[in-house]
Amino acid sequence: MPKAKTALKRPQKSSNPTASVGLPDMPADYGLKKRKDYLPFSHAEERLGKSRSYWICTARPDGRPHSIPVWGFWMDGQLYFGTGRASRKARNLAHNPAVSIHLESGDDVVILEGTVVEVGPAEKSTLKKIDSASRAKYQMPLMVSPETVLYSVRPQRVLAWTEKDFPNNATRWSFNTKK
Repeated sequence: MPKAKTALKRPQKSSNPTASVGLPDMPADYGLKKRKDYLPFSHAEERLGKSRSYWICTARPDGRPHSIPVWGFWMDGQLYFGTGRASRKARNLAHNPAVSIHLESGDDVVILEGTVVEVGPAEKSTLKKIDSASRAKYQMPLMVSPETVLYSVRPQRVLAWTEKDFPNNATRWSFNTKK
């Protein structure tokens, strides 16, 4: 059984991450073919920004999956979401910070994979931006207390396609987030 992991500390801000773009890893019978043109990353960012709910997929310590919708915010190239520290997803993320996040549509797909980083109370400017985003998007202030935890996820991989043009527009971005 793998050794338990804890959520990583927030890295220092670096220059914009670079992404390589290509085809998602899918079996040949899905019909994906190499091509010159892929969806622009703005396609994924627009949908991440406008989405009301995000499906968070984590793994329990015994490996079983856990999926649940949350409210969140796409800002500065990262997705932010929060939860109660005692929730199943927070306990899962304390054990394994890897997360897969997808939007509600199966016809206009965006899937983000990454690792959560806890946003601490000392990050006042970030919390202020998220509070403003919460008031605008959900008409309520950001709820921060000792019983809650706020996470950010910088994408390591993003997949996107639309059902009406699949497999011709299926796209994968892989990000190098190292300095």
